[in-house]
Amino acid sequence: MSNAIPPRPRFGSSKRLFVIVASQFNAHYVQGLVSHAIAEVGRLAPNTRTELLQVPGAFEIPIVVQEVASQKKADAIIALGLILKGQTDHAENLSRSVTEALQRIALEHGIPVLNGVLSVENEIQAQERCLGEQINRGTEAGRAAVEIAAVMDDLRA
Repeated sequence: MSNAIPPRPRFGSSKRLFVIVASQFNAHYVQGLVSHAIAEVGRLAPNTRTELLQVPGAFEIPIVVQEVASQKKADAIIALGLILKGQTDHAENLSRSVTEALQRIALEHGIPVLNGVLSVENEIQAQERCLGEQINRGTEAGRAAVEIAAVMDDLRA
């Protein structure tokens, strides 16, 4: 991903529901992602509703995303979490598993699922991507959710 955030588009006033499923693990960083995602959705689509569902860790995100997707009420689902790499392969395996599950859910249910579950090498990367303003991945996920919901509306109209 690039370091620059593209210009902020504006979208209409249609009512939408965006659901954020966020990990409680690495809470300080994930809360930064959540706050930025909610703020971006609010700026781009002020008449939408955003719901936050919290789960213990990144591994639990897909099961809740699956349930939300099966209800067919959300226009997009934003998955947010942070996986800090350690000395074993656990983080890599977890990241791959979560990513594959989220993609499968999106395709099976025909609902956009934005993957904001980050896998980072260290706390410096976590701070830049979760708490910073310049390359905040929560902002990017919020923007992408609004954009893809509009694309899906156009396709289904």
